[in-house]
Order: sequence, then C-alpha cells, then structure tokens
Amino acid sequence: MRRNRSNIEFSSRLPKKSFLCPAKVIELEKIKVGAVSYLNTKPLLYGMQNEQFLQTHELVLDYPAHIGEALKQGIVDVGLVPAALLPSFEQSFIVSDYGIAADFDVASVCLFSEVPLEKIETIYLDYQSRSSAALLKILMREFWGIQPALVETKDEGFRTKITGTAAALVIGDRAFEQRRLSTYVYDLAAEWRGFTGLPFVFAVWVSLKPMSPEWIEQFNAANAAGMDYLEEIAEAQKYSAFNLRTYFQHHIAYRLTEERLKGLERFLELLKVY
Repeated sequence: MRRNRSNIEFSSRLPKKSFLCPAKVIELEKIKVGAVSYLNTKPLLYGMQNEQFLQTHELVLDYPAHIGEALKQGIVDVGLVPAALLPSFEQSFIVSDYGIAADFDVASVCLFSEVPLEKIETIYLDYQSRSSAALLKILMREFWGIQPALVETKDEGFRTKITGTAAALVIGDRAFEQRRLSTYVYDLAAEWRGFTGLPFVFAVWVSLKPMSPEWIEQFNAANAAGMDYLEEIAEAQKYSAFNLRTYFQHHIAYRLTEERLKGLERFLELLKVY
C-alpha cells in the first residue's frame, strides 16, 4: 500500500490498534487469503486466480461474517472482512488500497418490505452480514427514527418472512433476486449517502499481523488486475437477475479513495455508540 499522507492521517483515527501501514514484517510460505464468495468480489479476485499468485497464496471463499471469524481464528492470514468488525480486533492492519464500497446506491444491500418504512414492525437480519446489520441499526436510530424489533436469523428461510409489517435485510447476490419480489426496497448505501454525504465502505482487506511492503504492492496489483476487465468479468458470470456490467462499473466502488476512507471513519465513529 502506498504510504500516502491521507492514509497515514486516517490510520490514526481508526480504532487504536488498527493500522494502515506495517511496523514489522512477517514472512509466510503460503499466505491464506479469505475472500467473500459474492459476485461483487469477482473483479478483485480476477488477478488472484492465476497460477503465479496461487503458487504462494491459497484462496478461501466464504460469506463475510465467516471470513472475519476465520481471520480471528488464524484460519486465514488476510481477509476481506466487514468494516464493522474492525473495532473487534485487538490489533489489525488494512493491507490494501482496495475493498468493497459504494458511492451511492449499492443495489445488493437492501431492506425489503411490503409496507413503507414507518409501518415496519419487525426486521429479520441477514445472517451473512455484519457491516450491513450495523449500518441498518445506525440508519434506524440516527436517521430514520424507527424502532422495529430486530430478529437474528440462521438460514435462508428468513426471506420468506417478508410479509405484512415484517421486513428483512438481505445482502449479496440474493438481494438481486429479492428486488424482483418486494414492493419496497431501501438501499442502505444510498440512504447513508443521503444522510451523511459520504460513500459507504462495506469491507476491507485486513491482516492481524503486518505484511511486508513488497507483499502489499503485489497484493494491490492483484486487486487492480480486474479493474480493466469489468465488462468481460460481468459477461463471464452468465447472470440474469441483475445487469452485472452496471453493477461492477456504477454500483460497486473498489478503490479506497480519500473520500471513501472518510466514509469508513464516519461509520466507525457512529458504530461506537452501538
């Protein structure tokens, strides 16, 4: 990662033991990289699924909440983890200039219901989500001013409960399918932007030990490799529930710019309240 001034300044405002730049170096023979198995990570993983990268790395794919736990347990060395988990690490390092963010509407993280927002009495929370659930709570209490009952879920059955005054937070590829079914769709990234004027960062690449500058440069290059092939990557997925070309190019933001890091900072500040 480039040690630019904005990153260094921002790192000082992250949780006390979270850093953007390494202090020491660790050497690993085969680095395990935990990534999210959603469509939005396909461009990031494009440069990691080649023989050269896989000679020194192993990819582990799962949904966001599991990747965070795998990092904590040492199952993976680097993980694309929900931003909401950053304060839970005793010490953490953001090791890439890339992640999963949205400048406006993200399309794949939404609250779905059959009634308007003010009439929702119960919300079922997607079991695959951490940052999205935290964002929903912030929007409810800080901006929407609603207090429905929140229900944790454990399996895919929760989507069938979107009826009457019961709503559900749905993330990832399943959100595209749910968009076709629900009457009301509240895009959480768009709502966040409307209230704060900032982008929202959903996930960042994190390690619990510092990585070498050489490795960070290589890892950034791997993340960047797919950015010039978004149309080709979209076409290769053969996905019909949503226009992936539009999704990759206009809904998802991959580079962690200064403005996007400001959005992350604001989210972490509000997260302390909850």
